[in-house]
Parts: sequence; structure tokens; C-alpha cells
Amino acid sequence: MKFADLGLSDELLQAVESAGYDTPTPIQAQAIPQIQMMKDLIAIAQTGTGKTASFVLPMIDILAHGRRRALMPRSLILEPTRELAAQVAENFEKYGKNHDLKMALLIGGVQMGDQVKALNEGVDVLIATPGRLMDLFERGKILLTGCDLLVIDEADRMLDMGFIPDIETICSKLPPNRQTLLFSATMPPPIKKLADKFLTNPKYIEVARPASANINIAQHKVFVTPRKKREVLRHLLRTDDVRTAIIFANRKTTVRELAKSLKQHGFAVGEIHGDMDQSQRLAELQLFKDGHINILCASDVAARGLDVKGVSHVFNFDTPWHPDDYVHRIGRTGRAGAKGRAFTFVSDEDAEAIANVEKLTGMKIPVFTLDAEPKAEAETESEERPARSERPKRSSREREPRKPAREERPEREQAERAETRKARPERRDTERRNERRPRFEDTQPDDGGWNGPIPGFLNVSAL
Repeated sequence: MKFADLGLSDELLQAVESAGYDTPTPIQAQAIPQIQMMKDLIAIAQTGTGKTASFVLPMIDILAHGRRRALMPRSLILEPTRELAAQVAENFEKYGKNHDLKMALLIGGVQMGDQVKALNEGVDVLIATPGRLMDLFERGKILLTGCDLLVIDEADRMLDMGFIPDIETICSKLPPNRQTLLFSATMPPPIKKLADKFLTNPKYIEVARPASANINIAQHKVFVTPRKKREVLRHLLRTDDVRTAIIFANRKTTVRELAKSLKQHGFAVGEIHGDMDQSQRLAELQLFKDGHINILCASDVAARGLDVKGVSHVFNFDTPWHPDDYVHRIGRTGRAGAKGRAFTFVSDEDAEAIANVEKLTGMKIPVFTLDAEPKAEAETESEERPARSERPKRSSREREPRKPAREERPEREQAERAETRKARPERRDTERRNERRPRFEDTQPDDGGWNGPIPGFLNVSAL
């Protein structure tokens, strides 16, 4: 089957051909005719199978007939992350170049001014993350009553990020007679409940087993202790014919520290995580796409929507906490029929997490054994402090002079002495005066007699 057999317009076929495609993927071949017939759709497919083009292409032909109005977008695409929203926007620009369609991208991390201006001029396609869309809606900057086509992309990721209540609110603001398309890699019960509530008699398409991994990706798990992870990672980066690689970690701090460590060992590395603003993330991503860096350390913010051609390897520096994230992480390689390799580092504490991954994917990930023990390298101070015996010894001249004996007294003893002196000042002063004054018993004669003046009445006779 060719794209020409799907009933797409000539202008759209020219754009697809100029992009280098002529044969649709299975999800595209099944979804495009259903969307063209204006039916609701639930599409389940693994990442990297061309889901984005499966709804972008028919939407362009549908929206080619109609007129846009200010503040009232004609169609809405909801994406869980900024990167995925930007990826969809690139697809619209690439495939819609022969059509007069206007698009607006509503994402966080950038100024609202240009977004509000685009909405005021009227847009045919609105691509948004739920948070920014709800913000502009509450400010009265956008009306959803004219939206006749809704796409909820990566619905399972929406669930993980807590966007389902926002999506329910957005759906309630849309006209009831609309076409709704729901795309997801998995179908957990909350997503099915959402589909039952907001989709009308949907067509169900599944081109792969839920949460199954791409067969073009060679998967491996590497048993390693946490202290040896960096050594093993550097060994694999140098010996496994790595051309471009994405390294995923569970925590943003781990992403930063790992990128810094790899740079210090001579690798061309970038980083992308949730603490970076949108301009920084886009700049790092562009460096990776342009080949200025060939290794990208990332959190799960890049696990979906990151479409970079030719990624040869994916490394899970940490076993993902959620098994669904494993499928999306390794899906960054082996795209569009290419081959890829994925390594997952597993420590003792990851036993439950890797078991959940294997249960979800329905396969036992083979264990990868290193050909040789990774060569130990000197780590930076931030990675590992030297042992006491390895620290440089100071000469006798550099040593601090010995403190007087008074300063060496235990602090507790000095404090007790000071408290005693402070509490008994009168006694201390009395003792000092008594030391200067002679004692009374020292002035008595040896015979014990009176030594003072003799009163005059004693000299008068009683007779």
C-alpha cells in the first residue's frame, strides 16, 4: 500500500513525498481512512510507529476546507510535554507546507504574548499542553466552542503526569458533536474510562500488543552495583560502537551529575530535564540533532516526543520506576525501521522494577555480560572522595602550631569552671579579703590573757 491509496490530496502527497516517505506504517494505513470518515478513534500502538503522522495527515486535509476565526481554534491537539508538542508542530509545518493553515503552539516555559497574539488572529490547529491551555482559558484568552476535532495524544503519559482531571475539564468545554481521537501506547483502566465517557462509538485499532517493545531494538540488562555504574557506562560508550546515545536517569540531580562526569571524561554531552526552561531545553536538543554533541543525558521529560534520527543506543542508567516508561525510553532508538540497542543497568534494589518491566513487555530481557572488566579511572572529587590514606600529607611546617595547654582543656570542663566562678562572686571576694586580714586566733598570747587596754575601774579598791 502507498500513501496515494489512502485518498489524501495531491498537495499533501507532494509534501509527504518530499519528506522522503511513500509507504505508510501499519498505524497510518489503518487510522487515516477512519479519521477521514470523521469517526472517533482509539489507537493503541508502540512508540516510534508513526502515530503522529497518522493523525496529522488527515487533519490537514480536513482543515483545508473551512474558515478560521479569532480566539476560536478549529481543532485541538493535547500533548503531555513541551517536547512532544513541539514535535507535532514540526510535523504540521513539514506536511502542511502546501496548505494555507495557521497553527499556534501553547506550551509553558515561554512568554504568553506571542501565543495570545496568534490566537487573536485565528488558528486552524492549536497544539497545547493542558496546563498552559487551562491558564489561557481561565484568563478568557481562548474559546473552545468552535473546536470540532480533538486529539488526545500519549494518553497514558497524561495519566502518569496527573493531567486526566484537566483533560476532563477541557472536554466538557468543547462542543458535544465533535470528532475525538485518542492515541496511546498502553490502555490502563483510567484511560478506558476516559474514552468511554468522551468518545462516541469509537473505532478501536491496535497494531501491536500493549506496551510491547520494538522488535528492531536489541535489549539487554546489565547487573551492576551502584558504585560501578559510571565505569560500566563509560566502558560501553567506548566499546559498543555508539554513534549517538540517550542516557535516561530517574532523577534530575542524577542527570546533571552524570552529564558533568561524562564531560570531565572527554565525552561530548548535553543534558535535558524538567528544571531547565524551554529555551535551554530546545537549545540542547538542537545541538544533539545537529551532531555537535552525540550523547544526551535526560530525565523522562524526553522519553516521549523526542524524535531524533539515527539514535543508535539508549542507556537506562536507572531502571525506570514505572514499567511503561521503559517502552517509551527505548523507543527513542530503532525508529523508522532502523536497528537500535538498549542497555538497562540493574542493581539489587531494582529487582522489583525490572521484574515489572519484563511482566509488562511479556519478554525476559537477556543479560549482557561484559567482555572485560571496565578499566578503573580516576574519579573527580565530586564523584568519590579519596581515602584517608590517599590524601596528601602536609609537612611539619604546614601543620598548625600546637595550642597551649589551657586551650586543650575539654570544653565541658572549662564551661563548668566558668559557671562556678560566675555563680559565686561574693564568696570569691570574701576569700580574697580574708587572705589579706590576719586571723583573730593568730593574735592571741600564749597564756590566753587579755591583751587589750585595762579599764579604770579595775584599779579602784572595793574596800
